[in-house]
Amino acid sequence: MRADRWDTAAFKGRVDAVLHRFVAQEADLLAAVDPVLGPVADQLESAVADGKRLRAAFCYWGWRAAGQPDSDALVRAASSMELVHAAAVVHDDLIDDSPLRHGRPTAHLALRGAVSGHPHPVAAARSLAMLVGNLLMALAGQLFTDSGLPAAYLARARPLWSLLARELIAGECLEILRTGAAPDTAASLKVIRYKTAKYTVEQPLLIGGTLAGAGERLRAGYSAYGLPLGEAFQLRDDLLGLFGDPERTGKADGDDVRGRRPTTLWAEAWRIAGADERERLRGLLGRPEPDREGLETIREVMSGLGAPDRVENMIHARVEEALDALHELDMPASAAGALTELAHAATVRPY
Repeated sequence: MRADRWDTAAFKGRVDAVLHRFVAQEADLLAAVDPVLGPVADQLESAVADGKRLRAAFCYWGWRAAGQPDSDALVRAASSMELVHAAAVVHDDLIDDSPLRHGRPTAHLALRGAVSGHPHPVAAARSLAMLVGNLLMALAGQLFTDSGLPAAYLARARPLWSLLARELIAGECLEILRTGAAPDTAASLKVIRYKTAKYTVEQPLLIGGTLAGAGERLRAGYSAYGLPLGEAFQLRDDLLGLFGDPERTGKADGDDVRGRRPTTLWAEAWRIAGADERERLRGLLGRPEPDREGLETIREVMSGLGAPDRVENMIHARVEEALDALHELDMPASAAGALTELAHAATVRPY
């Protein structure tokens, strides 16, 4: 990727190279402690094997939009955002008991083979997955600190890591606490904001900008762009979670329904449903495990109510809000162009 031109594939290649090399070294060090740790080490590498690297890209352009040049050290620091994401994914899949990620078994399922002789293999595999997620988060901090950026730059961004962790955990906790509660769109949007939106767009941008010495106005603009865009990203993910093709998404469909999660899609459907639709939905969701036919009926009811269209409108409004905020900022044209492209890449995803 040339310093004056955004090349998505080239940037992803740079991030992949950093992540794969760094995590492979750490996996080897873990496995060297004892050969029995091999399957755990494998899950570390599996956790970073795939991804669009959006979070690293937002961090990179937070840096570039503040006037800083392309930097390999910054790419390494930005890559640490992907380790935060990998940790969050392992923990989220564990909490939600999700079976698939990128078309492969999730960590807590993949690790069952390693504990087949354990008296409680399911619980043991879940414990191992939790520890994989914890290690990935620790490695994120290590990669950031050892990125090669000047110590003074790192010091001014370091406080943002505590904020990132606190808000991410707050979002996960809110989702757990809201699961099973009465559907509420405002509450669901708050879960989205803290669980996903902030660490996907806003915080990587702010970390990149703070590393670069961005001023208060630019950082405020990053938040004005990043928060609605991050919400749009998760709203799209919620739609794909029920209406997407698992062959394309790499995840099991209907997980949110089965887990009774407080998604905005569900909250909007419930808000506009009449007594008959609510009774029908309640009956379908009352089953221990909605089958294929039950999931299809839920899709039909939600579509009949117009809930997916309402969520699509919410996505569109948030993307427009983000782009309006972006156009108000004084930044290099290359940065504005890249952040515009990233806004569409994050929210326009095929079913």
